[in-house]
Amino acid sequence: MLLCTDVGNTNIKFALYKGEKLLMKLRFSTNHSKTADDYAVDLFTIFQINNVKADEISGSIISSVVPIVTEPLRMAIKTVTGIESMLVGPGLKTGLNIRLDNPAAVGSDIVCTCVAIKEQYPCPAIVVGLGTATTILYINSERSYCGGTILPGVQVSLDALTSHAALLPSVNITDPKKVIGTNTADCIKSGIIYGNASMIDGMIERYEEEVGEKCFHIATGGFASVVIKHCKNEITVNDDLILEGLKIIYNKNSIQ
Repeated sequence: MLLCTDVGNTNIKFALYKGEKLLMKLRFSTNHSKTADDYAVDLFTIFQINNVKADEISGSIISSVVPIVTEPLRMAIKTVTGIESMLVGPGLKTGLNIRLDNPAAVGSDIVCTCVAIKEQYPCPAIVVGLGTATTILYINSERSYCGGTILPGVQVSLDALTSHAALLPSVNITDPKKVIGTNTADCIKSGIIYGNASMIDGMIERYEEEVGEKCFHIATGGFASVVIKHCKNEITVNDDLILEGLKIIYNKNSIQ
Protein backbone atom coordinates (compact mmCIF):
# COMPACT_ATOMS: atom_id res chain seq x y z
CA MET A 1 0.00 0.00 0.00
CA LEU A 2 1.06 3.59 -0.64
CA LEU A 3 0.54 6.30 1.99
CA CYS A 4 0.07 9.78 0.51
CA THR A 5 0.18 12.72 2.93
CA ASP A 6 -0.92 16.28 2.20
CA VAL A 7 0.17 18.72 4.93
CA GLY A 8 -1.88 21.89 4.64
CA ASN A 9 -2.13 24.94 6.85
CA THR A 10 -5.39 23.76 8.39
CA ASN A 11 -5.48 19.96 7.98
CA ILE A 12 -3.23 17.00 7.32
CA LYS A 13 -4.87 14.58 4.89
CA PHE A 14 -3.80 10.99 4.34
CA ALA A 15 -4.79 8.58 1.59
CA LEU A 16 -4.01 4.89 1.31
CA TYR A 17 -3.80 3.44 -2.19
CA LYS A 18 -3.44 -0.15 -3.29
CA GLY A 19 -2.34 0.14 -6.89
CA GLU A 20 -4.73 2.62 -8.46
CA LYS A 21 -7.49 1.93 -5.92
CA LEU A 22 -8.14 4.41 -3.12
CA LEU A 23 -8.69 2.36 0.02
CA MET A 24 -9.37 5.11 2.53
CA LYS A 25 -8.84 8.74 3.47
CA LEU A 26 -8.02 10.15 6.90
CA ARG A 27 -7.42 13.63 8.27
CA PHE A 28 -6.55 15.52 11.42
CA SER A 29 -5.78 19.12 12.27
CA THR A 30 -2.36 20.58 11.56
CA ASN A 31 -0.67 21.39 14.87
CA HIS A 32 2.64 23.27 14.87
CA SER A 33 3.47 22.34 18.46
CA LYS A 34 3.24 18.54 18.12
CA THR A 35 6.39 16.45 18.23
CA ALA A 36 7.23 13.46 16.05
CA ASP A 37 6.11 11.20 18.91
CA ASP A 38 2.77 13.04 19.15
CA TYR A 39 2.13 12.58 15.44
CA ALA A 40 3.22 8.95 15.66
CA VAL A 41 0.64 8.30 18.38
CA ASP A 42 -2.05 10.04 16.30
CA LEU A 43 -1.18 8.07 13.18
CA PHE A 44 -0.90 4.74 15.00
CA THR A 45 -4.26 5.33 16.71
CA ILE A 46 -5.98 6.23 13.43
CA PHE A 47 -4.55 3.13 11.77
CA GLN A 48 -5.73 0.96 14.67
CA ILE A 49 -9.24 2.41 14.59
CA ASN A 50 -9.49 1.81 10.84
CA ASN A 51 -7.90 -1.66 10.93
CA VAL A 52 -4.93 -0.56 8.82
CA LYS A 53 -1.88 -2.82 9.16
CA ALA A 54 1.13 -0.51 9.13
CA ASP A 55 3.47 -3.30 8.03
CA GLU A 56 1.52 -3.59 4.76
CA ILE A 57 2.45 -0.02 3.78
CA SER A 58 5.34 -0.25 1.32
CA GLY A 59 5.68 3.37 0.22
CA SER A 60 5.10 6.91 1.48
CA ILE A 61 5.18 10.38 -0.05
CA ILE A 62 4.53 13.81 1.51
CA SER A 63 3.55 17.22 0.18
CA SER A 64 3.88 19.91 2.82
CA VAL A 65 3.36 23.67 2.88
CA VAL A 66 4.07 23.84 6.62
CA PRO A 67 7.85 23.38 7.04
CA ILE A 68 7.76 23.19 10.84
CA VAL A 69 5.48 20.14 10.62
CA THR A 70 7.25 18.34 7.77
CA GLU A 71 10.13 16.67 9.59
CA PRO A 72 8.19 15.62 12.73
CA LEU A 73 5.53 14.04 10.51
CA ARG A 74 8.13 12.35 8.33
CA MET A 75 9.75 10.87 11.45
CA ALA A 76 6.33 9.80 12.76
CA ILE A 77 5.53 7.93 9.55
CA LYS A 78 8.89 6.14 9.76
CA THR A 79 8.22 5.21 13.39
CA VAL A 80 4.81 3.73 12.60
CA THR A 81 5.51 2.14 9.21
CA GLY A 82 9.28 1.77 9.03
CA ILE A 83 9.19 3.61 5.69
CA GLU A 84 11.27 6.62 4.62
CA SER A 85 8.92 9.08 2.93
CA MET A 86 9.58 10.80 -0.36
CA LEU A 87 9.17 14.57 -0.02
CA VAL A 88 7.85 16.55 -2.97
CA GLY A 89 10.52 19.10 -3.84
CA PRO A 90 13.79 19.48 -5.73
CA GLY A 91 15.17 16.14 -6.90
CA LEU A 92 11.87 14.39 -7.53
CA LYS A 93 10.62 13.81 -11.06
CA THR A 94 7.17 15.28 -11.64
CA GLY A 95 6.91 15.47 -15.43
CA LEU A 96 5.50 18.99 -15.02
CA ASN A 97 6.81 21.87 -17.12
CA ILE A 98 6.61 25.05 -15.00
CA ARG A 99 6.64 28.29 -16.99
CA LEU A 100 7.09 30.75 -14.12
CA ASP A 101 9.75 33.32 -13.27
CA ASN A 102 11.09 31.11 -10.47
CA PRO A 103 9.92 27.49 -10.83
CA ALA A 104 11.73 26.49 -7.63
CA ALA A 105 9.45 28.73 -5.58
CA VAL A 106 6.26 26.86 -6.52
CA GLY A 107 4.67 25.14 -3.51
CA SER A 108 4.48 21.36 -3.45
CA ASP A 109 0.68 21.50 -3.15
CA ILE A 110 0.46 23.41 -6.43
CA VAL A 111 2.91 21.01 -8.10
CA CYS A 112 0.81 18.00 -7.02
CA THR A 113 -2.42 19.66 -8.14
CA CYS A 114 -1.00 20.50 -11.56
CA VAL A 115 0.44 17.00 -11.99
CA ALA A 116 -2.98 15.49 -11.26
CA ILE A 117 -4.62 17.81 -13.81
CA LYS A 118 -1.92 17.22 -16.42
CA GLU A 119 -2.28 13.45 -16.18
CA GLN A 120 -6.04 13.09 -15.72
CA TYR A 121 -8.05 15.99 -17.16
CA PRO A 122 -8.54 17.97 -20.38
CA CYS A 123 -6.31 20.99 -20.93
CA PRO A 124 -6.15 23.96 -21.09
CA ALA A 125 -7.52 24.05 -17.57
CA ILE A 126 -8.31 26.59 -14.88
CA VAL A 127 -7.98 25.11 -11.40
CA VAL A 128 -9.56 26.80 -8.38
CA GLY A 129 -8.23 25.81 -4.96
CA LEU A 130 -10.46 26.82 -2.06
CA GLY A 131 -8.42 26.18 1.06
CA THR A 132 -6.74 28.42 3.63
CA ALA A 133 -5.79 30.53 0.63
CA THR A 134 -7.78 30.66 -2.58
CA THR A 135 -5.62 29.88 -5.60
CA ILE A 136 -6.46 29.97 -9.30
CA LEU A 137 -4.05 28.14 -11.61
CA TYR A 138 -3.75 28.05 -15.38
CA ILE A 139 -2.44 24.98 -17.24
CA ASN A 140 -2.14 25.53 -20.98
CA SER A 141 -2.97 23.24 -23.89
CA GLU A 142 0.58 21.86 -23.79
CA ARG A 143 -0.09 20.83 -20.17
CA SER A 144 2.41 23.28 -18.71
CA TYR A 145 1.74 25.26 -15.52
CA CYS A 146 1.81 28.90 -16.58
CA GLY A 147 0.87 30.83 -13.43
CA GLY A 148 -2.17 32.02 -11.57
CA THR A 149 -3.66 34.07 -8.75
CA ILE A 150 -3.50 33.91 -4.95
CA LEU A 151 -5.98 35.64 -2.65
CA PRO A 152 -7.28 35.25 0.92
CA GLY A 153 -9.26 32.07 1.51
CA VAL A 154 -12.92 31.88 2.43
CA GLN A 155 -12.39 31.36 6.17
CA VAL A 156 -9.48 33.81 6.30
CA SER A 157 -11.65 36.49 4.71
CA LEU A 158 -14.50 35.85 7.13
CA ASP A 159 -12.16 35.89 10.14
CA ALA A 160 -10.58 39.14 9.00
CA LEU A 161 -13.99 40.75 8.50
CA THR A 162 -15.44 39.78 11.89
CA SER A 163 -12.24 40.50 13.84
CA HIS A 164 -11.87 44.01 12.43
CA ALA A 165 -15.51 45.08 12.55
CA ALA A 166 -16.72 45.23 16.15
CA LEU A 167 -20.42 44.89 15.40
CA LEU A 168 -20.19 42.03 12.90
CA PRO A 169 -20.68 38.57 14.41
CA SER A 170 -18.90 35.41 13.37
CA VAL A 171 -21.16 33.11 11.33
CA ASN A 172 -21.09 29.55 10.08
CA ILE A 173 -20.24 29.24 6.42
CA THR A 174 -23.54 27.89 5.13
CA ASP A 175 -25.78 28.77 2.21
CA PRO A 176 -27.56 32.11 2.64
CA LYS A 177 -31.30 32.15 2.05
CA LYS A 178 -30.91 34.66 -0.80
CA VAL A 179 -28.42 37.08 -2.29
CA ILE A 180 -30.00 40.16 -0.68
CA GLY A 181 -29.76 39.46 3.05
CA THR A 182 -32.30 40.89 5.48
CA ASN A 183 -30.26 40.39 8.66
CA THR A 184 -26.58 40.78 9.50
CA ALA A 185 -25.75 37.06 9.50
CA ASP A 186 -27.35 36.44 6.11
CA CYS A 187 -25.70 39.56 4.68
CA ILE A 188 -22.30 38.21 5.72
CA LYS A 189 -23.09 34.75 4.34
CA SER A 190 -24.19 36.27 1.07
CA GLY A 191 -20.95 38.18 0.81
CA ILE A 192 -18.81 35.16 1.63
CA ILE A 193 -20.63 32.58 -0.53
CA TYR A 194 -22.00 34.57 -3.46
CA GLY A 195 -19.10 37.00 -3.36
CA ASN A 196 -16.56 34.20 -3.75
CA ALA A 197 -18.67 32.44 -6.39
CA SER A 198 -18.92 35.66 -8.40
CA MET A 199 -15.19 36.29 -8.02
CA ILE A 200 -14.45 32.81 -9.40
CA ASP A 201 -16.81 33.33 -12.34
CA GLY A 202 -15.25 36.72 -13.01
CA MET A 203 -11.68 35.39 -12.84
CA ILE A 204 -12.52 32.50 -15.18
CA GLU A 205 -13.87 35.04 -17.67
CA ARG A 206 -10.72 37.16 -17.36
CA TYR A 207 -8.41 34.14 -17.68
CA GLU A 208 -10.15 32.90 -20.81
CA GLU A 209 -10.15 36.39 -22.30
CA GLU A 210 -6.42 36.71 -21.63
CA VAL A 211 -5.42 33.30 -23.05
CA GLY A 212 -7.90 33.48 -25.91
CA GLU A 213 -9.54 30.09 -25.50
CA LYS A 214 -12.12 28.19 -23.48
CA CYS A 215 -10.75 26.07 -20.66
CA PHE A 216 -11.77 23.07 -18.59
CA HIS A 217 -12.76 24.22 -15.09
CA ILE A 218 -12.07 22.24 -11.93
CA ALA A 219 -12.07 23.09 -8.22
CA THR A 220 -10.60 21.50 -5.12
CA GLY A 221 -10.18 22.32 -1.42
CA GLY A 222 -12.27 22.30 1.70
CA PHE A 223 -14.67 25.05 0.65
CA ALA A 224 -15.18 23.90 -2.95
CA SER A 225 -18.36 21.98 -2.24
CA VAL A 226 -19.87 25.02 -0.48
CA VAL A 227 -18.98 27.73 -3.00
CA ILE A 228 -18.75 26.11 -6.44
CA LYS A 229 -22.42 25.12 -6.67
CA HIS A 230 -23.26 28.83 -6.72
CA CYS A 231 -20.96 29.58 -9.68
CA LYS A 232 -22.51 30.16 -13.10
CA ASN A 233 -19.69 28.35 -14.91
CA GLU A 234 -19.65 24.58 -15.12
CA ILE A 235 -16.91 23.54 -12.69
CA THR A 236 -15.96 19.98 -11.75
CA VAL A 237 -15.19 19.44 -8.04
CA ASN A 238 -12.47 17.01 -6.94
CA ASP A 239 -11.22 17.37 -3.36
CA ASP A 240 -8.45 14.79 -3.86
CA LEU A 241 -6.29 16.45 -6.51
CA ILE A 242 -3.21 16.83 -4.28
CA LEU A 243 -3.46 13.24 -3.07
CA GLU A 244 -3.88 11.99 -6.64
CA GLY A 245 -0.89 14.07 -7.71
CA LEU A 246 1.16 12.57 -4.90
CA LYS A 247 0.36 9.05 -6.10
CA ILE A 248 1.37 9.93 -9.65
CA ILE A 249 4.65 11.54 -8.52
CA TYR A 250 5.48 8.57 -6.29
CA ASN A 251 4.98 6.18 -9.19
CA LYS A 252 7.26 8.30 -11.39
CA ASN A 253 10.04 8.10 -8.79
CA SER A 254 9.68 4.62 -7.31
CA ILE A 255 12.10 1.88 -8.31
CA GLN A 256 10.29 -0.57 -10.54
